[in-house]
Amino acid sequence: MFTRVLRPLCLFLLMGFVVFPVHAINIDINGGQEGALPIAVVPFGFDSPVPVPVNLAGIIASDLKRSGRFAPLAEHDLISQPHTAAEVHVEDWRLLGTANLVIGLVQRSGAGYIVQFELLDVFKRGNDARLTGLSINVGPNENLRRVAHKIADLIYKQLTGDRGAFDTRIAYVVAGARRGRHDNAHTLQVADADGYNPASILTSKEPILSPIWSPEGARLAYVSFESRRPVIYVQDMLTGRRDIVAEYPGTNSAPAWSPDGRRLAVSLSKDGNPEIYIVDLESHSARRLTNTNNINTEPTWSPDGSAILFTSDRGGSPQLYRMPVGGGSPERITFEGSYNAGAKFSPDGRRIVFVHGNGAENHIAVMELSGGGGLRELTHTNLDESPSFAPNGTMIVYASQGALRVVSVDGRTPQSLEIQGGGDVREPTWGPFNKQLGE
Repeated sequence: MFTRVLRPLCLFLLMGFVVFPVHAINIDINGGQEGALPIAVVPFGFDSPVPVPVNLAGIIASDLKRSGRFAPLAEHDLISQPHTAAEVHVEDWRLLGTANLVIGLVQRSGAGYIVQFELLDVFKRGNDARLTGLSINVGPNENLRRVAHKIADLIYKQLTGDRGAFDTRIAYVVAGARRGRHDNAHTLQVADADGYNPASILTSKEPILSPIWSPEGARLAYVSFESRRPVIYVQDMLTGRRDIVAEYPGTNSAPAWSPDGRRLAVSLSKDGNPEIYIVDLESHSARRLTNTNNINTEPTWSPDGSAILFTSDRGGSPQLYRMPVGGGSPERITFEGSYNAGAKFSPDGRRIVFVHGNGAENHIAVMELSGGGGLRELTHTNLDESPSFAPNGTMIVYASQGALRVVSVDGRTPQSLEIQGGGDVREPTWGPFNKQLGE
């Protein structure tokens, strides 16, 4: 049996529902950004001597840099700090070699703020120079960091044509010591995509594994061993309510949401060896898809809901197979390497990301599903696992040797995310889009 694929089957979990803040994740950019677009993000002005509690421009610049598509100028390289278009001397910015300039102003509005920003093209004149902009009312209890992420999303969309994924969330599991505790506690945490504002939503003396976001982002599915055997749960993120989805004899593992959020593909061993089933969340009825004497696990749905991709050792080593949701003969799709497992589809369904190994090391790899693109390794660290696409398909979060890392889909901008307070961090999953400004 292949231990790395079976690891999610040996699960434990939750003893209670706890909500409390934890330290932020620090993100360090480790890779270069060859070919990235220069951009200047000027510190926002403020109409009061009391400063804004967060650095909006710094967050925007960090978001854009983390995407691998942009190279923001360092603040000490900015030749001036205009806050309105009338204050911009375009010739100065052209000399710096940057075509795009982000400026902004924050004003007090009662107990809240009005945040204004503009994206300018310094090589254009008059009204044509303003590419996009917005005035945003921010209430006293609203998250200013999220406003900055939304602005970064608008800039990213305007300059690349693709939707940004900065105003999104990631979920992950921390096992072991944290915040000075050494009681081997395990927590399921959710944070902003840049690692800030992390919060613990589940806590247990037993491990937590296989969390996965629902398509609308309101629920998480996971596996619990609190009853001394693995049970699949779905939990509402707002209320904390959780429902049992599968508690059959044997293993209940590896939940994966259907695109419509009404079903879960899971791996169950209730009839013998682990097989792939589809569980209806309303009736809880389970329909079996695979039928072998081998291990079949880690299912994932194609974005159009027509196919299931899963890991199986039916060919002698862990490889990836695809079959129709309605049933049929599985088709093997990976042939390079002795280990290919834990696949996820890109949001557009054109490629997959998975763990690829040759017997000595495990790396994160992507493969185009058509066009003969072949397999491409993205990482060069070892013991990499649990890859998950950002909802715009441009970035991938994964776990490596007890820490979280992020890499662009072209492999050019690897980044490390380290949880302050210690602990073994793994099982990341990137959540769906939040609503855009104005929606």
